[in-house]
Amino acid sequence: MWLHGRGRHTRRAYAADAAAFRAAVGTPLRAVTLGALQAFADTLAGRAPASRARALSAVKSLLAFAHRLGYLPFDVGAAVAVPPVKGTLAERILDEAAVHRLLALEPTPRNQVLLRLLYAAGLRVSELCGLTWRDAQPRDGAGQLTVFGKGGKTRVVLLSAGTWAALQGLRGTAAADAPLFRSRKGGALDPSAVGRVVKAAARRAGLDERLSAHWLRHAHASHALDRGAPIHLVQATLGHASVATTGRYLHARPSDSSARYLAV
Repeated sequence: MWLHGRGRHTRRAYAADAAAFRAAVGTPLRAVTLGALQAFADTLAGRAPASRARALSAVKSLLAFAHRLGYLPFDVGAAVAVPPVKGTLAERILDEAAVHRLLALEPTPRNQVLLRLLYAAGLRVSELCGLTWRDAQPRDGAGQLTVFGKGGKTRVVLLSAGTWAALQGLRGTAAADAPLFRSRKGGALDPSAVGRVVKAAARRAGLDERLSAHWLRHAHASHALDRGAPIHLVQATLGHASVATTGRYLHARPSDSSARYLAV
């Protein structure tokens, strides 16, 4: 019930964190004390900051949910602060030349369009894998995608004429309900397969080995803002719940700095 409606990766990660917490404290949730929760937090000291923060966030979320249901008389997790995590977004934003090299060196037409769509439409991997040809509609000499995204929200993303033409070149005789990107077995491509395509493309282009499909989404946001796109438009295109999330890209790659005004 606690994880109902969350994404697959979030469910898996939070469930693992909650199981580790319960194994560490060794008592039912109703018997968990603040001291036990603080002791568990201390055991996480050797983890990477982001991993530690996620584990504590998962446990706090579980305890808060149990309290809201009335299962716990009070929320002991409310007194525990999640440690701040250094922002590393700037490390995961490719410059435009790198993105164009990634696309240009991809020899497989389907994979080239897949990579192009991840970047041009700013899609999450799950959104890309869920698209069917019914979701791709012509619009003003180009086209648009109807994307079913995070949190069960639907948004429409307009494509350039070039991207639309490249996408339509893949369709052939595919039915409206067929996936845009098919697996070898005929069904929709799964996220792990998309990940392999992206990793192979990154190696081919000599880019950071950590590169994932989500980096292309980051690149879309950053490059659009750099080119003058209004922040609320970028927010709507990417499906961010808050403009503050989109604003992270402005902080990660500012257009100016007072450091440039010094005589050193």
